[in-house]
Amino acid sequence: MTQYLDKISTIASNYDAIVFDQWGVLHDGSAPYAGAVDCLEQLANRSVRMAVLSNSGKRSAPNAARIANKGFATSLFEFVMTSGEALWRDIANASITEARFFPVERVAGDAATWADGLDIEIETSVETAQAILLMGLPDGDSADQWQGILDQAYAAALPVYCSNPDLKSPRANSQLVTSAGTLAHQYHKRGGKVVFYGKPHRRIFDELRAKLNADRLLMVGDSLEHDIAGGQAAGWDTLLIQGGLHAAEFSHGSHDAVLARLVTEKNCETPTYSIEKLK
Repeated sequence: MTQYLDKISTIASNYDAIVFDQWGVLHDGSAPYAGAVDCLEQLANRSVRMAVLSNSGKRSAPNAARIANKGFATSLFEFVMTSGEALWRDIANASITEARFFPVERVAGDAATWADGLDIEIETSVETAQAILLMGLPDGDSADQWQGILDQAYAAALPVYCSNPDLKSPRANSQLVTSAGTLAHQYHKRGGKVVFYGKPHRRIFDELRAKLNADRLLMVGDSLEHDIAGGQAAGWDTLLIQGGLHAAEFSHGSHDAVLARLVTEKNCETPTYSIEKLK
C-alpha cells in the first residue's frame, strides 16, 4: 500500500541515491515549483546523492543548464540523464544505421542543435529522410496536426525514433500539452516501427543505476505510466508527486480514491510513496 509522505526527508536515508524527474517535479518549464529548490538543498546538506532522469529529446547538457536556470545549483546532481542523450549516443556509436532524419521538434532548430557532433543530416522533407526523429511537439499543437507527416512516414515505411515518450507534459498554471509520445504510440498502433528512448523503458534506468553505482534507488516522478511504472520495473522504489501531471485529478476527491482510480486506468502498480509536492 502506498505510504503518504509529508516530507521526502523522512525516507531519504533509506536510499543510496534519489532520482528526480524534471518537468512536473522540479519545474513547470517556466519556474521551479514552490519549495522544490529548498527541498533539494536540504537533502544536499544531508549528503543525499541525487540525479535527474528526464524524458527530454534534448541532450543532457542543455537540460542541466535549463535546470540550473530554474534555480537548482548544478552541484546538487551527480548526473542529468535524458532520453535525447541516450539516442544521441546510440547514433554516435553506430547502433543506429539511418543517417537522414526528418525532425518533429518543440522549437525549430532543436534537432539541428541536438545533432551537433553526429554524422547525420536533418532533412526538411519526409521524402528524403530515412527515419523520423520525434523529439517533441510545439506547445499547443494537437496530434491531429501531425497526421499528414505520419501518413507520409508510414507510406514510406520509415522508422520513428522517439526521444520523448511522454504523452502529456505539465506547463505553468496547471496546463497540460500534448507530447511526442502521443504521436509515437499512434504510429506504433497502426503498425509502424517505433524505437522508444526514455522512461518507462528499462534500459535508461539500468544505465543510470550503473552510473550511480547504487542499489537502493528511489524514482521521484509525476507520471504513473512513465516514472512510476518504469522505476518499479527496474526494481526501484517510487514516489509519486501529486502536483504535476495528475494535479487536476488529485484536486478533487480523497487521495486514496483518486490514486486507486488512476492506477486502474493506467494499468500500473501503486507507487511506494506519494507526496503533494517536493518538500
